[in-house]
Amino acid sequence: MLIELSVRHFAIIEELTIPFESGLTVLTGETGAGKSIIIDAIGLLLGGRGSAEFVRHGETRAEIEGLFAVDAKHQAVLKAVELGIEANEELILRREITSQGKSICRINGKLVTLGILREIGQSLVDVHGQHEHQSLMQPDKHLRFLDQYATNKLKSTFQEYRELYERAQKINKQISALSENEQETAQRIDLLRYQLEEIEKAELKPKEDDQLEEDRKRLANSEKLYTLLRDSYERLYGDGQALDAMNDSAANLETASDLDANLKSLHESVSSSYYMMEEAAFSIREQMEQIEFDPDRLELIENRLAEIQQLKRKYGTTVEEILEYASRIEEELDTKLNKDDRLHSLHQELDGVLLDLTVEAKALTTIRKKAALELTEAIHKQLRALYMEKTIFEINIQSSSLDESKRMAAFSANGVDQVEFFISTNPGEPVKPLAKVASGGEISRIMLAIKSIFSTHQGVTSVIFDEVDTGVSGRVAQAIAEKIYTIASGSQVLVITHLPQVAAMADQHLYISKHESKDRVSTSVTGLKEKSKVEELARMISGVEVTELTKQHAHELLDLASQHKHA
Repeated sequence: MLIELSVRHFAIIEELTIPFESGLTVLTGETGAGKSIIIDAIGLLLGGRGSAEFVRHGETRAEIEGLFAVDAKHQAVLKAVELGIEANEELILRREITSQGKSICRINGKLVTLGILREIGQSLVDVHGQHEHQSLMQPDKHLRFLDQYATNKLKSTFQEYRELYERAQKINKQISALSENEQETAQRIDLLRYQLEEIEKAELKPKEDDQLEEDRKRLANSEKLYTLLRDSYERLYGDGQALDAMNDSAANLETASDLDANLKSLHESVSSSYYMMEEAAFSIREQMEQIEFDPDRLELIENRLAEIQQLKRKYGTTVEEILEYASRIEEELDTKLNKDDRLHSLHQELDGVLLDLTVEAKALTTIRKKAALELTEAIHKQLRALYMEKTIFEINIQSSSLDESKRMAAFSANGVDQVEFFISTNPGEPVKPLAKVASGGEISRIMLAIKSIFSTHQGVTSVIFDEVDTGVSGRVAQAIAEKIYTIASGSQVLVITHLPQVAAMADQHLYISKHESKDRVSTSVTGLKEKSKVEELARMISGVEVTELTKQHAHELLDLASQHKHA
């Protein structure tokens, strides 16, 4: 559950620290006081889209931090540990948004990407905003609701389907590329032939350019090399030079070692050095004899390097890259020259994949149809508790035809099924698309019914409802209040509401207000006790003036709520 939320310099919030309790927490207050801003802050903390517009005017950054208590085996903790984040039964999520729009995200003090923050955050809290009502009015979103309900049963089959689908797409793209315009194909073949012939004619060898560079350097400096080696040789082996002096020194030390045995090792060392220097002198002479003075050879090397450089400008920065490019275009040329054979092979391969894809698609459809029956029954049960007992709710699943033609177009990334919710709210009336016949109040109750079911499937620790009670009143409002309280018995629930019936059910009641100081508006949060709760409920009931009668009604609502909680 969310233990504490800290917000600084966010929209009209200057600085807030809000402790939350388990059970049902209700946030009430006048319109524009900042209730939804608090929910927006939580949404950003969970990885929602940020913007510099959220930073309070005049500040450099907005800061949001939340402390969550979780089970050590919760998927959020397991994911954090997998990413090298120290975590046990507490997670601290933090997000900063700068006035330039940049985001800085941390989990337990460790910097993470926004994607990781979102993945972990959304496994902790399910935020149901007002915009989610609209998703019920969009049939293309209904498949997501059904798959979310059946996620555990669909998981392995859906993964196998998706892998096959991606493979089929890849093969289909190859077929499309080979089936391109004949004129373009012919032009491409001519280009590939020219390039391949040019590279093959050069008869390149790996590392050839490096060796040529070395040869060019040596030939271009042959005179200088000869002079340096000759001088070195003369200094070692010329008359009266170094080797003669070393030889005399060795002879002297040999005589001295006969007189003093301690000098024997020194004599051996000098003798050894003499022979090494003598061998080096012979090697220098050999190198001198091998030096080429060949302008014609140098010119050939220069021309060859120029040829290789010309190829590098076209096909790669090294000889190895040029050879790799040649290998690739040779394969492409072979494919295009043998296009018919390659197309036939690809079509056969695609047919095999589509056959497997059809099996997995039908398996997905079977699982969805079974889940649809279970979800329909569960929603009917929830709707009866929300005074929609005569409502008929159906989930219609239409599947693309998977005939012998095995068309790629029949498949999508999610299978071959189109799902749409149908409803009839009046006895004797046929079911019709939900988007066309449901009222605002009915949509609110259907969404609450779905969320009531999903709250037990998602594994989230907290559920947030932002004005889920839109468009309802009277006994329906009371039913919604009781339903929300039921959800709160299994997980922490935070609700923004304008319904006194919902507010009366609160285990924790937070009043959101705004005040002006030094020509700036700020939001504040106050936890209401018993007397203050009565005042706030009375205000919500009356709307304008609080009277003794509205206070009595407020007391009655609190008493009824207490009776329901202890029933």
